[in-house]
Amino acid sequence: MIKETAPSNIALIKYMGKEANNIPSNPSLSYSLPHLLTTVEISKTDASEDQWAALESEYAIELSEKGKARYLKFFKKLKDHFGLSSNYLIQSANNFPSDAGLASSASSFAALTKATYSLAKSELDTEAFQALGFTGEFITDREKLSALSRTGSGSSCRSLFDTWSEWQTDFAVEESFSYSKLLHLAIIAEEDKKEVSSSDAHIKVKSSLLMEGRTARANKRLADLKNALNEKSWEAAFEICWAEFWDMHALFETSEPSFGYMTADSLMVLNECRSYWKANQDGPLVTMDAGPNVHLLFREDQKSCYEDFIKIFENKFKIWGSES
Repeated sequence: MIKETAPSNIALIKYMGKEANNIPSNPSLSYSLPHLLTTVEISKTDASEDQWAALESEYAIELSEKGKARYLKFFKKLKDHFGLSSNYLIQSANNFPSDAGLASSASSFAALTKATYSLAKSELDTEAFQALGFTGEFITDREKLSALSRTGSGSSCRSLFDTWSEWQTDFAVEESFSYSKLLHLAIIAEEDKKEVSSSDAHIKVKSSLLMEGRTARANKRLADLKNALNEKSWEAAFEICWAEFWDMHALFETSEPSFGYMTADSLMVLNECRSYWKANQDGPLVTMDAGPNVHLLFREDQKSCYEDFIKIFENKFKIWGSES
């Protein structure tokens, strides 16, 4: 039995809009969240085809028939790539709720890619494995695996890295900045399954007039954010991240027909964040994915600020935190 895990990630420069094979319309930059994990186990089965089942966990994964077919289709693609012919049982679990804007697709597809890579390493001889272009060292092979994982779920290509990663085209690469470790809080404004999946959002936003110029705006913010993170210009990073997630949500709201993820509670959380910054001239980086929940990232020296936000929201919302 093979067992692997992969983290969720939160993009600060967003991936929204894509071409064939999940090639992004614009670059993205993300931070991995190792406290939000998907676990995948793979074992051989005597069944006539590959199967999927949920592992026991507090947040049991409930895949629709469409979702299950997508996951197994991607596993078949990975098996073909590695030359694996047996049938297997895939079991997976998250330690956080799916479909609630916490990037469960990213972590689940990345974990499946890692697990299939480990499976191939255990079943193929060294020469056959290396003939596929892999060294057998995960750190060395991550970029190649990132390109593979991207074809299953675009944002999953960023969930193969420990902290920062940048995705431009085929694969993601590791990045490093002056802020090497951040604290994370996710304020869960709503746990219900999203009415519009992230995959559907990528298609729908093409109808927004604001898509014109989106790539240029994302490229500019990417360069500005990398500069701010390197120079420890935290307030500048906050402003860039704030503008970026609003840019993405504006695409949703101006699509034809329009759709959206923000709720009254989302807006309440955002207003609290802005008020905190105004009162203290400091605060967390704030962002949202394609969902109603708000993500906050803190410097390591902001533990008191981190605790302030827990106190602000703990009696109103469920909170997922890296320090809890």
